[in-house]
Amino acid sequence: MNDLFLSRRERPGGVYAEIVLNRPAKGNALTAPMLEELAAIVAQLAEDRGVRAVVIRGAGRFFCTGGDIGAWGALTPRQMADEWILRGIAVLEALSALPQPVIAAVHGHAIGGGLELAMAADLRLGLVGANFGTPEVCIGMISGWGGVRKLTEMVGLARAQHLTVLGSPISAEEALRWGLITELAATPEAFASSLENWIDRLLANAPLAVTLTKKLLADSRVDARHAHAEAAAKAAATADCAEGVRAFLAKRPPHFQNR
Repeated sequence: MNDLFLSRRERPGGVYAEIVLNRPAKGNALTAPMLEELAAIVAQLAEDRGVRAVVIRGAGRFFCTGGDIGAWGALTPRQMADEWILRGIAVLEALSALPQPVIAAVHGHAIGGGLELAMAADLRLGLVGANFGTPEVCIGMISGWGGVRKLTEMVGLARAQHLTVLGSPISAEEALRWGLITELAATPEAFASSLENWIDRLLANAPLAVTLTKKLLADSRVDARHAHAEAAAKAAATADCAEGVRAFLAKRPPHFQNR
């Protein structure tokens, strides 16, 4: 079965699409082929006027635990910037730019690139027990798919600094207080019910008005893609990043030397 797939679902008010990350044994960590699959799905949805809303979720325990280190750990700094960072940003920006409203249904951890994926959605619903974080600095990398900027937009500079510089995750309850998610469900049943309510509400809204509103919101953002790519390339070129990747794969603490 594919690591990522699309299905169309019907509700009384219309049709919505569901994108499922389907790599549960790896925490739905994203690979380059998954990014390409997501890009193809997003391009398909952008032309599908019959789909009125989109839900993205993960199979198994987690929403998404980030970019698979096996997918980028061996890249050169230039490959990191061009093939992983800029490509990832382009895919997530295309997801954000869909004419349909997008819901990230975060029923498990959203970490690193997984949090960036969730932030690419218009709405985020959480389930108690999930964690949200940007732990990249713990392995000598940075949050590269636009996460630093998006976090600052969503939660403010001080909280973005707290999350990105410390590298420690926050709970779903704290994510709700910070505004990373706008609703938190206490049980899987309540989570499913809230998700259905959100979908029904979106299906009842005027599609063109929603699309125009999304564009107005998007126009307020600054294009920082290349700044993120260059920063990621610099991080990937450090000895500390190489050590962080080795330590992660060996399941040991890293020994950083500030070089």
